Amino acid sequence: MSAHTLSDLRVVNSFADLPAAFYTRLEPQALNNPRLLHGNAEAAGLVGLDPSVLSTPEFLSVFSGARPLPGGDTLAAVYSGHQFGVWAGQLGDGRAHLLGEVEGPQGNWELQLKGSGMTPYSRMGDGRAVLRSSVREYLASEAMHGLGVPTTRALALVVSDDPVMRETVETAAIVTRMSPSFVRFGSFEHWSSRRQPDLLKTLADYVIDRYYPECRDAGTGEANNDVAPYMNLLRAVTRRTALLMADWQAVGFCHGVMNTDNMSILGLTLDYGPYGFMDGFRLGHVCNHSDSEGRYSWNRQPSVALWNLYRLGGSLHALVQDVEGLRAVLDEFEPVFTRAFHDRMGAKLGLAAWRPADEALLDDLLKLMDANQADFTLTWRRMADALSGQRSAFEDLFIDRPAAGAWLDRLVERHAQDGRPAQEVVAGMNRVNPLYVLRNHLAEEAIRAAKSGDAGEIDTLMKLLRNPYEAQPGHERYAGLPPDWAGSLEVSCSS
Repeated sequence: MSAHTLSDLRVVNSFADLPAAFYTRLEPQALNNPRLLHGNAEAAGLVGLDPSVLSTPEFLSVFSGARPLPGGDTLAAVYSGHQFGVWAGQLGDGRAHLLGEVEGPQGNWELQLKGSGMTPYSRMGDGRAVLRSSVREYLASEAMHGLGVPTTRALALVVSDDPVMRETVETAAIVTRMSPSFVRFGSFEHWSSRRQPDLLKTLADYVIDRYYPECRDAGTGEANNDVAPYMNLLRAVTRRTALLMADWQAVGFCHGVMNTDNMSILGLTLDYGPYGFMDGFRLGHVCNHSDSEGRYSWNRQPSVALWNLYRLGGSLHALVQDVEGLRAVLDEFEPVFTRAFHDRMGAKLGLAAWRPADEALLDDLLKLMDANQADFTLTWRRMADALSGQRSAFEDLFIDRPAAGAWLDRLVERHAQDGRPAQEVVAGMNRVNPLYVLRNHLAEEAIRAAKSGDAGEIDTLMKLLRNPYEAQPGHERYAGLPPDWAGSLEVSCSS
């Protein structure tokens, strides 16, 4: 039965039950004259909240930071991390407040305000998020969910006229994020770096008991059953992270700032800042204008994820004291990622099953796309159209049309080896190759409308991106090539 007031929610506060060193209790800094720009009815259902509550004064008051969540325990968490490969020391929730954890119909969800004011971990920041970045995070959370990529979710977007100084004066907003947990790799690095193995163990036990209870099973061949749960934890996180990287690569998603404090211990996409879905494909595509060395380019994301996992493994060393064992677990990343990547790309190519010889077919396509800067999303989607007789639509995406046609002939020959009906192949490809993704220019159009108080574009995108694989009549422009002005859009760490 749905809750018809926030007081009806079943709220627990498991993170607040950890020792006080893990967080600081404090109230958010409420927005002045807040307005609900958009509420997510689907996300509300995840916590058992009736959608009608989204439009109530009580909801606005809580999710603008003016009142605590009934039954909640508001706090900001501490963590540390590596940023752009460099140890950054203590970090933490510098502009976020965890309101509490709600028992939903199918699992628990933590509710967190982002942009809700300064905390002891703000460092040089002002604790605020601007409308621009908040719209981007709100939309991206739901876009990734629609694509089937593990992600945090977004419940509400609240705006105000409060000025915030960035490169120019902008206005403040708060986005409410939802996740089973906001624990990060950097949460473990924090206690490891401080040489506090007791608190490191407390955190590891908390994560295992709450989210990975199967890791308590010591039946994995580990010699010391006391350390087996922590080895199992690293193995589980390694696997989830490898699968997440395969998902990112398959949909052309670039995170932009894969610091260890932005890596979810649950293998979720976390912290949407200068992200981007590729338009014109480049193997070394960099979506973050602040990433001058291309550390977080599209083709480096899997290797960066493994680098980050090594930092997590190094943190857990204090609990297991087994370097070779940790390394053996981390060595599982590459085969898990490779198998998952091949499975996903094979499905996108319409193959019944991946064969070793298919590596050349895929590599040659990616090289061709890179050389022609072919649109990532449309290349894959129009591939199915080409198999239905519309070859020109596919070839039009390439400057070198003959090369594109020759590659397409190879794909047709490969499909002939499978011997499946063309209609079946095309239908399968369209189930995994999206028609709609959150391109930067679409997000920008939603931001521009939102600045004048118009949530219409946000609403349209939310509906489209929930079903990105199905053509939706009347919305053809959302599935087209980006306009010329989109090439001038830049996102950076301030995004």
